[in-house]
Amino acid sequence: MRERPAPSVAAAEPLRDGSRLALHTKTLQSLSLRECVSLCARKGIFGLSVWRDVLHDAGVDEAARLLRDHGMTVPALVRGGFFVHDTVAARTRAHDDNKRCLDEAQAIGASMVCLVVGSGGGVPLDAGRQLVRSGLESLLPLADAASVRLAIEPLHPMYAADKSCINRLQDANDLCDELDHPRLGVAVDVYHVWWDPDLLREIVRAGQAQRLFGLHLCDWRIETRDLLLDRELMGRGCIPLLQIRTAMESAGFAGWHEIEIFSRDYWALDPGNFVDDITAAYLAHC
Repeated sequence: MRERPAPSVAAAEPLRDGSRLALHTKTLQSLSLRECVSLCARKGIFGLSVWRDVLHDAGVDEAARLLRDHGMTVPALVRGGFFVHDTVAARTRAHDDNKRCLDEAQAIGASMVCLVVGSGGGVPLDAGRQLVRSGLESLLPLADAASVRLAIEPLHPMYAADKSCINRLQDANDLCDELDHPRLGVAVDVYHVWWDPDLLREIVRAGQAQRLFGLHLCDWRIETRDLLLDRELMGRGCIPLLQIRTAMESAGFAGWHEIEIFSRDYWALDPGNFVDDITAAYLAHC
């Protein structure tokens, strides 16, 4: 069998500054949205992807005011999706919640909604993928009306049973090809896709279709102790971060570099010191 040619990727270049550094509110788990916004502004970080838990705690109108008053750009509202359910009633509730999510994204000025598509609930993987496709088809006209993009985030196969039936960037690209809509694209979370031997090729493919919407950064601890809450600071694990970030930008990605770290250890630190550590690790290793 003839091997497929390797994708052409520019030589990895280190970052020059932190002007594209963004945080997820979940990275600062112990803080309210007001506290996240205030801390980020003090540290000179003006990209903040907002999770819906802190958004709802603050209230959508107040959240919009806080973000606007502090000059924050919101790369994404996290998260929508969860299309996979075994009853019509549950799928209808998911659709209604996704509609609310789009309304919230529009209200706070988020450019996209990050989608965890769902899995499980007694639904086989193949059937789940069809439900994801149907859910997206019904959601895309609403995304158009709200002028908000939808970013499919493939999750690591360890989550195939309960969180996502889309596990490779290829799967997300295939789905985007099928639906062929300019507001539908992908979010590349290095924690979930770094292991994929086809990753660089699929990044190029997504770039050619102009569907590289998001990049999430952290690192994978080699001796992982918890598959959800043990992400590492960049440079302290095994993910080829510089290679992936450079591949994304060679393929046309020009968005924010969003730091998304779930870690009991880091959440226990002083948040200000943690943000300093994040910035230093980002500049050194991404």
